[in-house]
Order: sequence, then structure tokens, then C-alpha cells
Amino acid sequence: MAEPMKTWVDGREVEVPNSIPDIRAALPEERRAEFDRAVGEAGVHEIHAVMRHWMFEAVPDAEADAIEQRLLQDEAERRDAL
Repeated sequence: MAEPMKTWVDGREVEVPNSIPDIRAALPEERRAEFDRAVGEAGVHEIHAVMRHWMFEAVPDAEADAIEQRLLQDEAERRDAL
């Protein structure tokens, strides 16, 4: 079994799921089919990136989500200005 990975969310340390079953279980039900598809379609050279993406998606982080939304909005506004 893999050693648990940890990260900080809202000032507290939380475990990050790091196996396919644990990541799948941590995801909201509506995201699991997309996870299954991404893992199933990933080749040997892509699987690490796919797993990293989904590991951190399985750990909710409202602050990081807000930053991402601001960056996406800023980019959209820049494109509209062009």
C-alpha cells in the first residue's frame, strides 16, 4: 500500500488519496465516470499526470478554486479586449 500523501487546505493538513480506488471514492459521484474514462484512456506516459490531476481534484480547496476562477475570468477579459 502506498504511503499517504498530505497537503494543506484551509490551514489544516489533509490526506490526499493516492490510489485509483481511493481517488475514485473521494470524488463526487457525478465526477467518477469522467475519472474512470481518463484513467482508462491514459497511456503509460500519461498516467502520472492523470493521477496527479485527479488526486488534487479529490481534495476540495475553496481558496484554490477561487484563485483559479479569478485567473480564468482575467484571461477571458483580456481576450475580449483584443
